[in-house]
Amino acid sequence: MFAAMFRVWPPQGWGFPRLFVSLMQIIQHWVQVQQRPEKSYRIVSTASVETLWQTINNLADVSWHPLLTSTNAPQGLAPKPGLIYRAFTRFFPLPVSIFVERVLPQELISVRVLPVPGLEERVTYELKSTLRGTQISYSVILHGWLSPLAWSILRPYAAKVATALAEAAEHPAAIRGAGSRFQAW
Repeated sequence: MFAAMFRVWPPQGWGFPRLFVSLMQIIQHWVQVQQRPEKSYRIVSTASVETLWQTINNLADVSWHPLLTSTNAPQGLAPKPGLIYRAFTRFFPLPVSIFVERVLPQELISVRVLPVPGLEERVTYELKSTLRGTQISYSVILHGWLSPLAWSILRPYAAKVATALAEAAEHPAAIRGAGSRFQAW
Protein backbone atom coordinates (compact mmCIF):
# COMPACT_ATOMS: atom_id res chain seq x y z
CA MET A 1 0.00 0.00 0.00
CA PHE A 2 2.83 2.36 0.86
CA ALA A 3 4.52 1.67 -2.49
CA ALA A 4 1.22 2.22 -4.31
CA MET A 5 0.97 5.77 -2.92
CA PHE A 6 4.32 6.72 -4.41
CA ARG A 7 3.35 5.30 -7.79
CA VAL A 8 0.41 7.73 -7.88
CA TRP A 9 2.41 10.78 -6.78
CA PRO A 10 3.58 12.84 -8.59
CA PRO A 11 0.70 12.97 -11.07
CA GLN A 12 1.38 11.84 -14.62
CA GLY A 13 3.43 14.47 -16.50
CA TRP A 14 4.44 16.38 -13.36
CA GLY A 15 7.67 14.61 -12.52
CA PHE A 16 10.40 16.68 -10.91
CA PRO A 17 12.58 16.99 -14.01
CA ARG A 18 9.65 17.97 -16.22
CA LEU A 19 8.28 20.49 -13.70
CA PHE A 20 11.75 22.00 -13.27
CA VAL A 21 12.25 22.29 -17.05
CA SER A 22 8.82 23.91 -17.45
CA LEU A 23 9.60 26.40 -14.71
CA MET A 24 12.97 27.20 -16.29
CA GLN A 25 11.31 27.75 -19.68
CA ILE A 26 8.84 30.21 -18.13
CA ILE A 27 11.66 32.10 -16.42
CA GLN A 28 13.75 32.12 -19.60
CA HIS A 29 10.81 33.46 -21.63
CA TRP A 30 10.20 36.18 -19.04
CA VAL A 31 13.87 37.21 -19.11
CA GLN A 32 13.87 37.32 -22.93
CA VAL A 33 10.76 39.49 -22.95
CA GLN A 34 12.20 41.78 -20.27
CA GLN A 35 15.73 41.79 -21.65
CA ARG A 36 15.52 44.72 -24.06
CA PRO A 37 13.93 47.71 -22.39
CA GLU A 38 14.09 50.56 -24.84
CA LYS A 39 12.63 54.02 -24.80
CA SER A 40 12.98 57.24 -26.78
CA TYR A 41 12.42 60.71 -25.40
CA ARG A 42 11.90 63.79 -27.55
CA ILE A 43 11.85 67.46 -26.70
CA VAL A 44 12.01 70.68 -28.74
CA SER A 45 14.55 73.29 -27.68
CA THR A 46 14.94 76.94 -28.62
CA ALA A 47 18.73 76.50 -28.69
CA SER A 48 20.41 76.07 -32.06
CA VAL A 49 21.75 72.75 -33.31
CA GLU A 50 25.30 74.14 -32.98
CA THR A 51 24.81 75.08 -29.31
CA LEU A 52 23.25 71.72 -28.46
CA TRP A 53 26.01 69.88 -30.31
CA GLN A 54 28.68 71.79 -28.36
CA THR A 55 26.96 70.80 -25.11
CA ILE A 56 26.87 67.10 -26.05
CA ASN A 57 30.33 67.27 -27.64
CA ASN A 58 32.02 68.54 -24.46
CA LEU A 59 32.80 65.16 -22.88
CA ALA A 60 34.60 66.73 -19.91
CA ASP A 61 31.57 68.73 -18.73
CA VAL A 62 28.59 66.54 -17.85
CA SER A 63 27.25 68.83 -15.11
CA TRP A 64 23.96 69.03 -17.02
CA HIS A 65 23.49 65.23 -17.06
CA PRO A 66 21.13 63.81 -14.39
CA LEU A 67 22.91 60.41 -14.37
CA LEU A 68 26.62 61.36 -14.60
CA THR A 69 28.82 63.50 -12.35
CA SER A 70 32.20 63.55 -14.08
CA THR A 71 34.38 61.95 -16.74
CA ASN A 72 38.09 61.36 -17.26
CA ALA A 73 37.94 62.93 -20.75
CA PRO A 74 40.23 65.96 -21.12
CA GLN A 75 38.72 69.35 -21.87
CA GLY A 76 38.26 69.85 -25.61
CA LEU A 77 38.36 66.16 -26.59
CA ALA A 78 35.83 65.60 -29.38
CA PRO A 79 34.00 62.27 -29.54
CA LYS A 80 35.20 59.98 -32.35
CA PRO A 81 34.13 56.42 -33.12
CA GLY A 82 36.26 54.01 -31.10
CA LEU A 83 36.95 56.43 -28.25
CA ILE A 84 36.65 54.86 -24.80
CA TYR A 85 36.48 56.99 -21.66
CA ARG A 86 35.26 56.61 -18.09
CA ALA A 87 32.48 58.40 -16.23
CA PHE A 88 31.18 58.37 -12.68
CA THR A 89 27.47 58.02 -11.98
CA ARG A 90 25.40 59.84 -9.39
CA PHE A 91 24.15 56.53 -7.94
CA PHE A 92 27.38 54.69 -7.21
CA PRO A 93 30.95 56.00 -7.06
CA LEU A 94 32.02 53.28 -9.47
CA PRO A 95 33.42 54.22 -12.89
CA VAL A 96 31.55 53.09 -15.99
CA SER A 97 33.17 52.68 -19.39
CA ILE A 98 31.69 54.64 -22.29
CA PHE A 99 32.47 53.58 -25.85
CA VAL A 100 31.67 56.00 -28.70
CA GLU A 101 30.13 53.98 -31.55
CA ARG A 102 28.96 56.48 -34.12
CA VAL A 103 29.25 60.22 -34.66
CA LEU A 104 27.60 62.32 -37.36
CA PRO A 105 28.66 65.93 -36.59
CA GLN A 106 25.77 68.13 -35.47
CA GLU A 107 23.29 65.29 -36.07
CA LEU A 108 23.91 62.16 -34.02
CA ILE A 109 26.12 60.54 -31.43
CA SER A 110 25.71 56.93 -30.32
CA VAL A 111 27.55 55.47 -27.32
CA ARG A 112 27.60 52.22 -25.37
CA VAL A 113 27.76 52.39 -21.61
CA LEU A 114 29.25 49.33 -19.89
CA PRO A 115 28.64 49.72 -16.14
CA VAL A 116 28.88 46.11 -14.89
CA PRO A 117 29.06 42.63 -16.41
CA GLY A 118 25.54 41.57 -17.38
CA LEU A 119 24.42 45.05 -18.39
CA GLU A 120 25.00 47.12 -21.51
CA GLU A 121 23.28 50.38 -22.35
CA ARG A 122 23.17 51.92 -25.84
CA VAL A 123 22.43 55.64 -25.81
CA THR A 124 21.76 57.77 -28.89
CA TYR A 125 21.44 61.55 -29.03
CA GLU A 126 19.95 62.87 -32.27
CA LEU A 127 19.45 66.52 -33.21
CA LYS A 128 17.12 67.80 -35.94
CA SER A 129 16.34 71.35 -36.90
CA THR A 130 12.59 71.94 -37.24
CA LEU A 131 10.33 74.95 -37.73
CA ARG A 132 9.51 75.01 -33.99
CA GLY A 133 13.16 74.76 -32.89
CA THR A 134 15.69 71.98 -32.52
CA GLN A 135 14.30 68.54 -31.78
CA ILE A 136 16.37 66.48 -29.35
CA SER A 137 15.85 62.74 -29.45
CA TYR A 138 17.37 60.69 -26.63
CA SER A 139 17.08 56.91 -27.02
CA VAL A 140 18.07 54.25 -24.49
CA ILE A 141 18.29 50.49 -25.12
CA LEU A 142 19.38 48.13 -22.37
CA HIS A 143 20.82 44.64 -22.99
CA GLY A 144 21.75 41.88 -20.58
CA TRP A 145 20.26 39.86 -17.81
CA LEU A 146 20.46 42.79 -15.36
CA SER A 147 18.52 45.11 -17.67
CA PRO A 148 15.08 44.70 -15.99
CA LEU A 149 16.53 45.70 -12.63
CA ALA A 150 18.61 48.53 -14.11
CA TRP A 151 15.65 49.87 -16.09
CA SER A 152 13.47 50.03 -12.99
CA ILE A 153 16.14 52.24 -11.37
CA LEU A 154 17.12 54.33 -14.43
CA ARG A 155 13.70 55.02 -15.96
CA PRO A 156 12.81 58.18 -13.96
CA TYR A 157 16.26 59.68 -14.61
CA ALA A 158 16.38 58.74 -18.30
CA ALA A 159 13.19 60.72 -18.83
CA LYS A 160 15.00 63.88 -17.64
CA VAL A 161 18.11 63.69 -19.85
CA ALA A 162 16.68 65.38 -22.98
CA THR A 163 15.11 68.14 -20.88
CA ALA A 164 18.36 68.69 -18.98
CA LEU A 165 20.31 68.90 -22.25
CA ALA A 166 17.90 71.49 -23.66
CA GLU A 167 18.04 73.52 -20.44
CA ALA A 168 21.86 73.39 -20.39
CA ALA A 169 22.09 74.66 -23.97
CA GLU A 170 19.44 77.36 -23.50
CA HIS A 171 20.77 78.62 -20.13
CA PRO A 172 24.46 77.71 -19.80
CA ALA A 173 25.02 80.03 -16.80
CA ALA A 174 22.24 78.32 -14.81
CA ILE A 175 24.02 74.97 -14.96
CA ARG A 176 27.11 76.31 -13.24
CA GLY A 177 25.11 78.35 -10.71
CA ALA A 178 25.04 77.45 -7.01
CA GLY A 179 21.38 76.47 -6.84
CA SER A 180 21.21 74.40 -10.00
CA ARG A 181 19.51 71.05 -9.71
CA PHE A 182 21.96 69.65 -12.28
CA GLN A 183 25.08 70.62 -10.37
CA ALA A 184 27.54 67.80 -9.68
CA TRP A 185 27.29 66.53 -6.11
